[in-house]
Amino acid sequence: MLKNCLVFLSVAWAGIAVLFVTPANALVEIDISSGNVQPLPIAITNFMSDDGLGADISGVIAADLKRSGLFKPVDSSAFIEQISNPDQTPRFEDWQVINAEALVVGRVTREPDGRLRSEFRLWDTYAGQQIIGQQFFTQPDNWRRVAHIIADSIYQALTGEQGYFDSRIVFVSESGPKTDRKRRLAIMDQDGFNVRMLTDGQYMVLTPRFSPNRQEVTYMSYENDQPRVYLLQLETGQREVVGNFPGMTFAPRFSPDGQRIIMSLQQDGNANIYTMDLRTRSTTRLTNTGAIDTSPSYSPDGNRIVFESDRGGRQQLYVMNADGSNQQRISFGDGSYSTPVWSPRGDLIAFTKQSGGKFSIGVMKPDGSGERILTTGFHNEGPTWSPNGRVLMFFRQNAGEGGPHLYSIDLTGYNEQRIQTPDFASDPAWSPLLE
Repeated sequence: MLKNCLVFLSVAWAGIAVLFVTPANALVEIDISSGNVQPLPIAITNFMSDDGLGADISGVIAADLKRSGLFKPVDSSAFIEQISNPDQTPRFEDWQVINAEALVVGRVTREPDGRLRSEFRLWDTYAGQQIIGQQFFTQPDNWRRVAHIIADSIYQALTGEQGYFDSRIVFVSESGPKTDRKRRLAIMDQDGFNVRMLTDGQYMVLTPRFSPNRQEVTYMSYENDQPRVYLLQLETGQREVVGNFPGMTFAPRFSPDGQRIIMSLQQDGNANIYTMDLRTRSTTRLTNTGAIDTSPSYSPDGNRIVFESDRGGRQQLYVMNADGSNQQRISFGDGSYSTPVWSPRGDLIAFTKQSGGKFSIGVMKPDGSGERILTTGFHNEGPTWSPNGRVLMFFRQNAGEGGPHLYSIDLTGYNEQRIQTPDFASDPAWSPLLE
């Protein structure tokens, strides 16, 4: 029997109950802030089940970990030991010989009340020790989410970093001919599954953004040719207008506490940045220039704001205090900079850079130092951070294509992947981890 098989803490997790086994120290420490990371070989066996659901859950876990670029799932055809009882200690030498440094085993069963019970164990095959074990209870239709939560647990146990797989993406789904494009607000799991339309496409939508409280989205819509900022409750579908403004509004985002939104309001040919208190609907002006100041984004502590402005002749990045004071330019490279967004870790700012006829996605430190380009193409734009601040998603349109698609890339710049969506897609925004 397993040495670390203990029954511990039970908590509610949005309809998913989880039991923990206290994890050991991380097997590996992976620095993914720069350089080419060598993926960790990990064997993920098909979870035992009476139907195919166990294999489906294992497949989602393997896909999540592989997509991160930090793990290399070992092909199951190389497995020597065939796991028939996940409660038994595995034959570690059989996994060492195929170079699997970590091993995942599990089981999926049905409870008498109809709930799904999913349990797994993560092993260090060279140390011969269990690293972590957990079991989850949920309704059967939540099986994909359980798989994402398990992948997050494995990711964190092996890297020491929080995972990001149990999260969602809100984006603009684009369909129809280019001259009559229908743009609908849509939401999906971070891996592109469970796509759901949130608007009917009757009116154009732009710049959706998640709230830190995980229950609502802010976005722009041109209903009756009037640009308005809306709040949409994801659980109930209830929608409300944040405010009617005499001029154009652009790029609304939430403050870290979810109590305010920050946006750009155009008046008399220029645009300045305002905040609105969502409780009182009162607005406060933060910039006052004859230029176009737009795309504001808060630092995760709420103390500073990054934004773009053409006050120096072309679009550059600036930071200021949350009250609008101490405005300072931070971008000084060739070309123009736009769509800045502060990392949830607080250490980096992502941006779009246009130079030499190309569009790049890059990152820099909040003081403007350490600029690094991650990917360059015909038209890349609109980066958004994963909840752990290690991966970016953005949209790209290649030359000759009829519309944009979503892509992800990690901070190494080596692991770039397209996210499949039913139609063209743009303006992605990553949610925090679900609860």
